[in-house]
Amino acid sequence: MKYIFEVRIKDGHTAEQYADAWVKASAIIQRAPGALGTELHRKLDDPKVLIAIAHWESKAARDAMESEHNAEVAEIIRSAAPYCEIRPLGEFADPEWVVRS
Repeated sequence: MKYIFEVRIKDGHTAEQYADAWVKASAIIQRAPGALGTELHRKLDDPKVLIAIAHWESKAARDAMESEHNAEVAEIIRSAAPYCEIRPLGEFADPEWVVRS
């Protein structure tokens, strides 16, 4: 399962500022059962837009992590709020098929 969201960096700030917070929060979240890693992608034609992808063993594993408040993660997210806007894109199933050539 993948949880995907878009991050828009506000004027006067950089993607690197958000990435710093992302790495700190992700390091903590990855200790949760079922966490399988994260990715942060910068949009090629707009460096102020990022796509964040969190990989989970299952939706239930992610829901369990979300149900347990982590004050440290909450503070990291709160500290990033002044320089970005986050828009959840949703939860996605792992692909049923992958085409690689």
